[in-house]
Amino acid sequence: MDVLGSDMTEEERALHARLGELRLEHRDLDSAIEALSAGMVRDQLQLARLKKKKLALKDEIRQLENELIPDIIA
Repeated sequence: MDVLGSDMTEEERALHARLGELRLEHRDLDSAIEALSAGMVRDQLQLARLKKKKLALKDEIRQLENELIPDIIA
């Protein structure tokens, strides 16, 4: 079964699309943090802000994943 198949609801498709956007933004922030950390002059405040934003995105990603993947009680 295709995860993005036609049997998904419009809401599920929207959640998957949002999840993809968040994952991309999370990766971009990771790259920005690495670049800023590697620079000669480190802006600690900017680094802290980027890391905080990255953690917030990670939390939002987990929340969306939990909505898309229901708990299975064994």
